Amino acid sequence: MTESENLVEVRDLKVHFPIKRGMVFDKVVGHVKAVDGVDLSIPRGRTYGLVGESGCGKSTLGRALLQLTPPTGGEVRFDGVDLTTLPAGRLRTMRRRMQMIFQDPMSSLDPRQNVESILTEGLQAHGIGGSRDERRRIIAETLDAVGLPRWALSRYPHEFSGGQRQRIGIARAVVLGPELIVADEPVSALDVSIQAQVVNLLDELQERLGLTYLVIAHDLAVVRHISDVVGVMYLGALVEEASGDQLYQEPLHPYTRALMSAVPVPDPDVEDQRERILLSGDLPSPANPPSGCRFHTRCPWAQPTRCADERPILRQISGSKVACHFAEQIASGELRPHQVRAEVVRPVDEGDAPGVVSAPSEPGSYV
Repeated sequence: MTESENLVEVRDLKVHFPIKRGMVFDKVVGHVKAVDGVDLSIPRGRTYGLVGESGCGKSTLGRALLQLTPPTGGEVRFDGVDLTTLPAGRLRTMRRRMQMIFQDPMSSLDPRQNVESILTEGLQAHGIGGSRDERRRIIAETLDAVGLPRWALSRYPHEFSGGQRQRIGIARAVVLGPELIVADEPVSALDVSIQAQVVNLLDELQERLGLTYLVIAHDLAVVRHISDVVGVMYLGALVEEASGDQLYQEPLHPYTRALMSAVPVPDPDVEDQRERILLSGDLPSPANPPSGCRFHTRCPWAQPTRCADERPILRQISGSKVACHFAEQIASGELRPHQVRAEVVRPVDEGDAPGVVSAPSEPGSYV
């Protein structure tokens, strides 16, 4: 797929947060590598789903894509323009074309503003609508699009249910006529029945308005339903990328296999017979990630060669992109899983970054 067909191109994106210590003068003693070398592309009018466990850097990646969190390195190209090099004035103008839906609809809405004020604010900031009547017309059309009544304009966020508040958040994003929307856990704070309504609404808006989505979530069922391409993230890096059907039918990366094995199947016979992969230990500290493959300290297929020394690149295998040295051997059954001992966290010394993880040197040391 050519660059002109991709609305978003991310290359080697890094977001590192400094760790500072000191009584009088702050001294940088390390960095939290929240995002560390991510490459991805989002075609126009499509949905890219980003999944992974808490703390893997999904939300930071989404915020860095919109330049809400300044990247440490790499490129973010939106419609061919590198956002990381834009001056503040041009970036502000460009932001009309990129909007965000936040996870918590209550905390993301100003409780002192009514719905009309919330939706008018963005229109005024970007000079959309020449008069109040014109802005009201745009807002009324947006409310109809997201399924809210006209009387909602005079109400305040606390007067709505959780699902209605999320619709207000969606309306605030689409009222500016954007091309890209980053949805950060858009349904995780909602009841299951309301989740389906919001997901269907996002689908309808994409079809009607030609929107491009980056959907960040931990619910694999939601991501499969809404996404054209799914990326699996672990400790600041992508480990697998494939279409939704391909990823669910044949996960290739060991971490993706573990995630998929945790998804319940509504068939007791299949549920009892299928393989369950339980990961030992906690997610390593992003302040000092393991060398080589980030997942090798928890991987049941880790090998004494390459895994601890060489960081795998995202490479094409059977319709998927996988960052694993031994993906083919794992898929064919040539490599069998072994038990993994839980990681031991060393005490924090004066010069160490917090949460430093001591990784075993080879699979043979696992119990």
